Amino acid sequence: MRNGVSLVVFLAVVVGGGLAIGTVTRPDGWYAELAKPPFNPPGWIFAPVWTILYVLIAAAGWRTFRRDPGGRAMKLWAVQLVLNFLWSPVFFAAHRVDAALAVVVLLFAAIVGFVAATWTADRAAAWMFVPYAAWVAFASLLNAAILVLN
Repeated sequence: MRNGVSLVVFLAVVVGGGLAIGTVTRPDGWYAELAKPPFNPPGWIFAPVWTILYVLIAAAGWRTFRRDPGGRAMKLWAVQLVLNFLWSPVFFAAHRVDAALAVVVLLFAAIVGFVAATWTADRAAAWMFVPYAAWVAFASLLNAAILVLN
């Protein structure tokens, strides 16, 4: 029972937090005016991709928390979540494409660090972050391209 409750808490914090930040920092007219690279995906793709990723992030965090709540992997998980939640306000609300690029690069580093820290102890948690790493690598490229084009 306790494990089920803690999983629900992780899902609520991660998915709920992501949805809340996404709602508050929706792309606006400023974003619409930016020049974007040809590989910029359609806007509708972001919500379903992030929802799936947030579920994986929550599940990996929950597994890590159950195994070692104060360990290096859990600290990296917390760092990546803070950076993840920081990116949208920096990019969409503050209109700081340059600072958002720094945030997303640090986010990618934290994700890779989490994968490395969990690889031996919990391969499932590590694999849950692989699609996240791929998406954030793509997001980093997209952010960099928008910075160069604008």
